[in-house]
Amino acid sequence: MRLGSRVWARRSLRKGLPTRRRLAAVASLDTGRKRKGSPPLVGVIVGRFSVGVVQEAFVHVVIMGCGRVGSSLAKALERLDHQVSVIDKDAQSFRRLGADFHGQQVVGNGFDQKVLIEAGIERAGAFAAVSSGDNSNIISARVARETFGVEAVVARIYDEKRAAVYERLGIPTVATVPWSTDRFLRMLLPEGTATAWRDPSGTVAVLPLELHEDWVGRTVRDLQEATGCRVAFVMRFGTGVLPDSKTVLQADDQVYVAALSGTVTDVAAAAAHAPEES
Repeated sequence: MRLGSRVWARRSLRKGLPTRRRLAAVASLDTGRKRKGSPPLVGVIVGRFSVGVVQEAFVHVVIMGCGRVGSSLAKALERLDHQVSVIDKDAQSFRRLGADFHGQQVVGNGFDQKVLIEAGIERAGAFAAVSSGDNSNIISARVARETFGVEAVVARIYDEKRAAVYERLGIPTVATVPWSTDRFLRMLLPEGTATAWRDPSGTVAVLPLELHEDWVGRTVRDLQEATGCRVAFVMRFGTGVLPDSKTVLQADDQVYVAALSGTVTDVAAAAAHAPEES
């Protein structure tokens, strides 16, 4: 065991909690590790990370990086009764975990196979690389995925261009800069131009449109041609609807569209005006 490492019994065993839990979180991203007869995955959110939920299962999660995000994620997962191992090059970083954290703490590089094995990567159901270095994050994520077969892997990336490349390589990423930029836009821009989702490269945005009342009775095709966007889905009477080009817009529809980031303002402005008479 490395200096600074600690191994504790599962929280449920220490506190006498039930050994089976109805819902347990695992780092999302379509793990594909479902066994025959296993329950379906659904989605929840832990911090900034999307996670899936597997019924009646505890998960061992390895986290590389014990900064603010890594420590917050580790504590959140342990509160959900999961086993957590945290890797960091600096033993002092583990102070962020606090005295109540009882997961394993391993000093070393997260892309070192021996370090990963010590952290329990061979039995891990999920791996998160959230250190401050893009290269370290992506290398460790690839080692976890390709060498140890951990399919639920996510890496934090600061460089949005790299994020897009790694997404194409099959490594899900959280691009910090576009994510933060989008959050600021949500707070700064008038309602109706804030995006609901943005891809890791920051190129495509999904946003709700505030439609002029005269759009009621017009088709999705009319709206797309007038605004230059693509209608992604419509919330109608509280239910999501996937429309086609002939779908007629109704009163009280909440329309979500996909648009290139540089055109968001123009799309919102076009939707806010009455459609031209054909």
